[in-house]
Amino acid sequence: MTKILMVCLGNICRSPLAEGILQHKVDNSKIQVDSAGLESYHVGELPDERSIHVAKENLLDITDQRARKFQLSDFDTYTIIYAMDKFVYDKILKMAPSNSAEKKVKLILNEVFPGENLDVPDPYYDSLFAFRNVYKMLDEACDSVVQNFKY
Repeated sequence: MTKILMVCLGNICRSPLAEGILQHKVDNSKIQVDSAGLESYHVGELPDERSIHVAKENLLDITDQRARKFQLSDFDTYTIIYAMDKFVYDKILKMAPSNSAEKKVKLILNEVFPGENLDVPDPYYDSLFAFRNVYKMLDEACDSVVQNFKY
């Protein structure tokens, strides 16, 4: 089974949306999707209410998710680790215990814009519109993940 981890800073805005979107698009018997945050600010909390709202607007329920912190053991557990932005990407790479672990780490928007290293902006201090924009970006990226996945 392929295991995919979505990672952002606090695991309440972007990565929960990415997890919910991709879970909805894949065969869950073949691909397991989870999310985590680099920081422990929100461990145990539900996703941000605006992420929950935008997910519901798109007929997804992400209220079963709880924030957790990215751990070194995630390199062993997950096949692919998608970072939401370059800051998160760089931090994860610095934690990588080996070259093979480093190769698992990718920027999510490179699935849509290969090699451009674009960020999914953090909408935390922004409006509901920003959350909707993030949803659209992640939805497109997850479509690319599914299209490129080798079953």
